[in-house]
Amino acid sequence: MSRIGKNPITIPVGVDVKIDGTKVTVTGPKGTLTSEFLKVVKIALENNQVLVTIDDAKNGNIHGLTRTLISNMVIGVSNGFTKTLEINGVGYKAVKQGTKVVLSLGFSHPVEFSDNEETTLELTNPTTIVVKGIDKQIVGQVAANIRKTRPPEPYKGKGIKYAGEKIVRKEGKASGKK
Repeated sequence: MSRIGKNPITIPVGVDVKIDGTKVTVTGPKGTLTSEFLKVVKIALENNQVLVTIDDAKNGNIHGLTRTLISNMVIGVSNGFTKTLEINGVGYKAVKQGTKVVLSLGFSHPVEFSDNEETTLELTNPTTIVVKGIDKQIVGQVAANIRKTRPPEPYKGKGIKYAGEKIVRKEGKASGKK
């Protein structure tokens, strides 16, 4: 049995959870999320808590996963999720133009990313991008797509990295002089 799956999910004030068989809908101040889960997992609502149970112990991995996904839905509609990206490099910057973020990353062309229904992009300064949304997976995927345009290189550390990410630096080319 999963240790994570055994923990009940407490529903905060202002969040509404509806369970229809294997379909769970969570509504809160930031929006609504709906997800469908496997039939081997039983989801119940008792005393303002969501309980996730399974019949067979061999489905323990699905048990913990289901509980975590529902917990992330509850956190997302009440607080939301954010990912912060930092841009390092001379001349590398980001500019907000309406709903688009235009990145200058040393390419011959600017790279554009725009807000969508699930996420919003904010700039705290020209070298910091904040991705916000209610779905943890979509926020992470948008941040990964932005980072993928110019990942940090190991010699000078130039590129886009997550806030707090450590870049393993390599030593430059050694001089041939003895």
